[in-house]
Amino acid sequence: MRITVTVDGTAYTDDVEPRLLLVHYLREVVGKTGTVVGCDTSNCGSCTVHLDGRSVKSCSVLAVQADGREVTTVEGLARDGELHPVQRAFHDNHALQCGFCTPGMIMQAIDLLADDPDPDERAVRHGLEGNLCRCTGYQNIVRAVRDAAHRMRPGAGPEAERVAGQMVGGE
Repeated sequence: MRITVTVDGTAYTDDVEPRLLLVHYLREVVGKTGTVVGCDTSNCGSCTVHLDGRSVKSCSVLAVQADGREVTTVEGLARDGELHPVQRAFHDNHALQCGFCTPGMIMQAIDLLADDPDPDERAVRHGLEGNLCRCTGYQNIVRAVRDAAHRMRPGAGPEAERVAGQMVGGE
């Protein structure tokens, strides 16, 4: 089946098997290896991407279901060499160890912050429930999401990002 999918701003037209999962299409056909294959059962969330602006576990979506739609991967977040505020907050708050879950966590966090721009710790933990991390204990991930929320507030610029990183890191 022929599909056309816009991935990170670039349109791709390919012939795919009807049963090909979106995660495998992104990695094997398009070359977006930042989208991780974790469990293939939608339990871990490592493969989370945005489909038309909302987070989905790409191992539970067929590539043909993305036909005519827009996909954003973790690789499509940075602009002009600058990390997305959530990516920067994850880096600055040491919100990763092995990094395997990080792409999915970042994509889910962006979706969470779109719905709740100022979540408290409980809301962050609830918003990330479908994404599993096996090595961090989640504390720095929660801290990073809250830091990113601060950085993304209207009027927050580079100085606010620097101060937010210091405040969150010193909690």
